[in-house]
Amino acid sequence: MGMLINGSWLSNDDAYRQHASGEFVRPQSAFREWVSPEASAKYRAQAGRYHLYVSNACPWAHRAILVRAIKGLESVISMSTVAPETGGNGWSFVEFQGGDPDPVFQAAHLHEIYSRVRSDYTGRATVPVLLDKHTGEIVNNESSEIIRIMNDSFNAFSPYPDTNLYPEHLRTRIDEVNEWVYATINNGVYRAGFATSQEKYEEAVSALFLSLDRIEQLLETQDFLCGHALTEADLRLFPTLIRFDCVYYFHFKCNIRRIADYPRLADYVKRLFELPGVGRTVNFKHIRNHYFRSHTKLNPSRIIPMGPDLAAFSYAS
Repeated sequence: MGMLINGSWLSNDDAYRQHASGEFVRPQSAFREWVSPEASAKYRAQAGRYHLYVSNACPWAHRAILVRAIKGLESVISMSTVAPETGGNGWSFVEFQGGDPDPVFQAAHLHEIYSRVRSDYTGRATVPVLLDKHTGEIVNNESSEIIRIMNDSFNAFSPYPDTNLYPEHLRTRIDEVNEWVYATINNGVYRAGFATSQEKYEEAVSALFLSLDRIEQLLETQDFLCGHALTEADLRLFPTLIRFDCVYYFHFKCNIRRIADYPRLADYVKRLFELPGVGRTVNFKHIRNHYFRSHTKLNPSRIIPMGPDLAAFSYAS
């Protein structure tokens, strides 16, 4: 994937992401500022001021795309997507097909935006990125925080201000669910797929399916992860589940069971997919192209499998 070292691009960052034990380690996000509705805020919530860089393939960026759609902020926060494939330059606007031109800096690659904003930046050039077009600064590149910014800070511009994905009375429960879902499912599939030791692979896959079993049981008595109302916990899980049968099952060797083999989980994914605005955030072509054509160490031939038949799962193809 590559990363920046003191503002200079390094095309191979494997040494920075792989622990000596064979475990995959995800680096921390670097930009953690907040957008506020307060008039005196450095980054004040204003329509048209912010731009969101995303990838349709990336599950972390998908979280932000989902909340933007559910809160009806498409005309408030502009958005552009990088191409689904990555190469030596990481996420690109021009190197591969399927991306949008960068409307702010006319950059060719995402890493150019990072080094432009911070000339000595060391770290990965990841999506999503929330950019302030007024100052040319990256406000935040941590997906879990960007979705909360969009949930709370832009209510004055949202057609759905009463839609609260992180309500006060459920915050403790949401945080608890997010913690184990992230560790064992969201990041768990990557820990399995990028493990370089049998022990670490089996450890990740075992924890992954214990958590999927746990959710299947949980959905026996409630509609969503934290009760009977949609919350951010569901929108953090959905991007992983929608990618599971068509990518992670094969590509990351998470092949004990499919989501389609879980009756309640499969129905849950279908219900989320059919929520207003959600289905159009899913781009299976970008998802499959990214994983099978970008991860050449896992799939050297870069051949994209023909299956599974997504129509059989009631998903849009």
